[in-house]
Amino acid sequence: MSDRNYLDWPFLEPRHKELALALDDWASQNVPHAHGKDVDADCRALVKSLGAAGWLRHAVGGGHGAAPAIDTRAICLVRETLARHSGLADFAFAMQGLGSGAISLQGTAGQKQRYLPQVASGESIAAFALSEPEAGSDVAAMQCSAHIEGDHAVLNGEKTWISNGGIADFYVVFARTGEAPGARGISAFIVDAGTPGFEIAERIEVIAPHPLARLRFSDCRVPLSQRIGEAGEGFKVAMRTLDVFRTSVAAAALGFARRALDEALQRATTRRMFNQVLADFQLTQAKLAQMATTIDGAALLVYRAAWQRDQGRSVTREAAMAKLTATEGAQQVIDAAVQLFGGLGVVSGQPVETLYRDIRALRIYEGASEVQQLIIARELLKD
Repeated sequence: MSDRNYLDWPFLEPRHKELALALDDWASQNVPHAHGKDVDADCRALVKSLGAAGWLRHAVGGGHGAAPAIDTRAICLVRETLARHSGLADFAFAMQGLGSGAISLQGTAGQKQRYLPQVASGESIAAFALSEPEAGSDVAAMQCSAHIEGDHAVLNGEKTWISNGGIADFYVVFARTGEAPGARGISAFIVDAGTPGFEIAERIEVIAPHPLARLRFSDCRVPLSQRIGEAGEGFKVAMRTLDVFRTSVAAAALGFARRALDEALQRATTRRMFNQVLADFQLTQAKLAQMATTIDGAALLVYRAAWQRDQGRSVTREAAMAKLTATEGAQQVIDAAVQLFGGLGVVSGQPVETLYRDIRALRIYEGASEVQQLIIARELLKD
């Protein structure tokens, strides 16, 4: 970690700095920059490794082997640090948190006891199943349904773009239960892998490989004791969960951008051209200056949002600003790094080429950049 000055910013406490530095040291020894062809196996191994070392405790809250409460700044620092080392390591950590977040925030004591210790130790893999083929950004368009039969909910429908799909041990699934129209008639259920009527319909390959799938539910019976919160509260549960992790997506983008700047600085100061190094050219210096400024601007927004949430204040606008700025900015920083590398920058497996693929999805998932703009504008007009 070349530039650690931001760890002294007033948004962070000494314990946060200690966490980031300790994780960076650990990751340097235990997290490979690249992964093999069996992404499922690598992801499982990373979850176990992160759990055994105690880092997954920061992804979940509510005790039971996890942190006493969700610390947004800690989650952001862990994601930023891991992303700087490996996109798949960041993914493994983040999905444990997102997949169990609804349980941490609104689960019953029994649900927390059953699931959170396993998630925190890395013995159980979690997944968050919200998106559908016709309901991504527009959650209210959800078609997956659940009707009540006695003491069970019966689920029918599909989910898609589900991270950890195919390797998760349980899924937090959101389904329309019809208590009210639109977003107010959705409930959340914990569905264990292997439940009759639940299947992995399709595995999805993307440009930055990680476990991803389409899920199908056909008369899948789930005990009502597996419902998170009250009937019709699923949308609220989902938004509370995303409010935590939307800011951490921005932190992951920061990690990717910082790694790209590290690589660019190394390249610029060692690559000889026309009897000087690349960094001697003013055009290169201007590009490096813009990259560093973009990163610091995004970091200020990220840790403002994380600090504000940890104070118990609403962060809808601030989290949207952080995610929009950090993900769009990281795309620009990484693209500039690829350009500085020239032809080498598009060679498969080169760090900047991997980062170029890693960053693209962050501008889409957990609310695309355009959705973040709408959220920011809506909050401004509300004020």
